[in-house]
Amino acid sequence: MAFVSSALVSLVLTGSLNMMLIFFLGSLTAAYIVKGARARGTLFSSGFYTGLIQAVCAGLITPDKNVLFSREFLSAHLYPLFINGFICAGTVMIVLKVFEWLFGSLTNFSLIELSDFNHPLLKRMILEAPGTYHHSLVVSNLSEAAADAVGANALLTRVGAYYHDIGKMEKPEYFTENQLVGGNKHDTIEPSISRLVILNHVKEGMELARKYKLNKQIVDFIPQHHGTSLMFFFYQKALEDAKDDGDVDEENYRYPGPKPQRKETAIVLLADSVEGATRAIDEPNPVKIEEVVRKVINNKFIDGQLDECSLTLKEIEIIAQTFTRVLSAMYHGRVKYPEKKSGNGEKKDAHEERE
Repeated sequence: MAFVSSALVSLVLTGSLNMMLIFFLGSLTAAYIVKGARARGTLFSSGFYTGLIQAVCAGLITPDKNVLFSREFLSAHLYPLFINGFICAGTVMIVLKVFEWLFGSLTNFSLIELSDFNHPLLKRMILEAPGTYHHSLVVSNLSEAAADAVGANALLTRVGAYYHDIGKMEKPEYFTENQLVGGNKHDTIEPSISRLVILNHVKEGMELARKYKLNKQIVDFIPQHHGTSLMFFFYQKALEDAKDDGDVDEENYRYPGPKPQRKETAIVLLADSVEGATRAIDEPNPVKIEEVVRKVINNKFIDGQLDECSLTLKEIEIIAQTFTRVLSAMYHGRVKYPEKKSGNGEKKDAHEERE
């Protein structure tokens, strides 16, 4: 694109090969600097260096060095080329949001805005479903580390993990992480009803995402982070309740899908399952965590949940190692401080004394 646009602009202006080379090198400079940019200030930096490179190139290409510092050459060539970098950066700042909206694309700048916890959806989650909010934070940390390790889009993965469970806000009390008191509501209802409640969090999440006009790439995380996985707990409960009364169709206890279509959504699927499984470990340690991580990932692989994404076996192994490392750091053992007797004979916790 840098080459084509430079060639067209030079043809419109003068048809000069020198002019094309100047614009081409300036365009390459800008593209290199803004690659992976996460701050809008980077655009102005690219504008400065683009203008500088163009001005320097114009000076180097000019055959007559006596003309180089003349007032006419400075005003007609060097100054405009230098200022051009800032004009381009400003233009990009202005039209970027418009192009994102027109073509439905996501830039790092949009993702940074979506990761702000002042976003209405995330603020609602913090207030209405704090357990789900904490779960999403842990999943996002796991997912981002894994995505970075395999060369996927780490920022998109992290932001997608923030929003993957927003549907739980509609009935937060029916999900384990939000059941602080009062026991598990699923103990008092039929497995078929529990199945509908759990399935609906995907549908309600997609409706919320559309209501708040989230980009399609973010919306994709909501159904794909479950794929067509089996709701094993409720399926087993239904089998126990049914006994000899009749068969229970396994397909009724599977999520509707689709399966993950890209690496980022597949990583969130794995991170979501692994996070829930490791929270259930009694006295977690690196050995137990690694065993659970590999078991969960193997089950998802055997169940075919990774069939439609482009993750390789080598990348799945890297993801498993990354999950184990991050989770081991999260659930590392704590030193138990001994109780200390105060002067009046009362026991005092060493933690309190340290505070």
